[in-house]
Amino acid sequence: MHAPVELADVAADVLARIKSRAPRVHCITNSVAQAYTANILLAAGAIPSMTISPEEIAAFVASADALLVNLGTFDADRRAAIELALGAMGQGKRWVLDPVFIERSPARAQFARDLLGRGPAVVRLNEREFAALAGGDALGGIAASFARTHRTIVALTGKSDVVTDGERSATVHNGDALMGLVTAMGCAGSALVAAALAVEPDAWLATNAALLALDVAGETAAQSAPAPGRFASWIIDALYSLDRPTLRARARVS
Repeated sequence: MHAPVELADVAADVLARIKSRAPRVHCITNSVAQAYTANILLAAGAIPSMTISPEEIAAFVASADALLVNLGTFDADRRAAIELALGAMGQGKRWVLDPVFIERSPARAQFARDLLGRGPAVVRLNEREFAALAGGDALGGIAASFARTHRTIVALTGKSDVVTDGERSATVHNGDALMGLVTAMGCAGSALVAAALAVEPDAWLATNAALLALDVAGETAAQSAPAPGRFASWIIDALYSLDRPTLRARARVS
């Protein structure tokens, strides 16, 4: 277990490394999420790319430092792009699976289960999506057992964010309700996790760092922007300006 100040320092260190190293993060993501996801990554200091063109996606992924696979737009072009992208992943490169809305579509859920066998470093999802993927809710240690079985990090996001690798678990209690009223917030959070994976070898710490940073940025933005329209842009500014003292003062982790 890490104390809040310790994870706050990890988050600050990870953000500093993202800014200094400018990792390339390739995102296969929801068509309505692309611009917002790119802006979150740019604010953190990463370099986003989004192409799904079969002529070039392998080259983009091969030169990227991390990959996001988001199932928010489940069309034939993106399914083909995912196969090409995973085939182009180099040794040591890691990727994030975000199985959006798999509880709404059996075909999407089966595709996500197939992708799970391809070794994502992190699966970021909400409790409904987890139930569809795992066949049970996240209570009673099921998320930890699932993480151990599939040798991945499970990041359950919601009112609080739970991150487990099967042995270590942490719950981030930060964030603001307005985050749930902005399209692509979850997609952007998954992309930020991918950026953190590019600079932090410990995937569990990387995931905690990214989610804590975004949640604290959300709290900070909500102080000045009490409605979703302004909040959507202010959280980008808050992430860009996020510093160690703010993370230390605000982190609520158990």
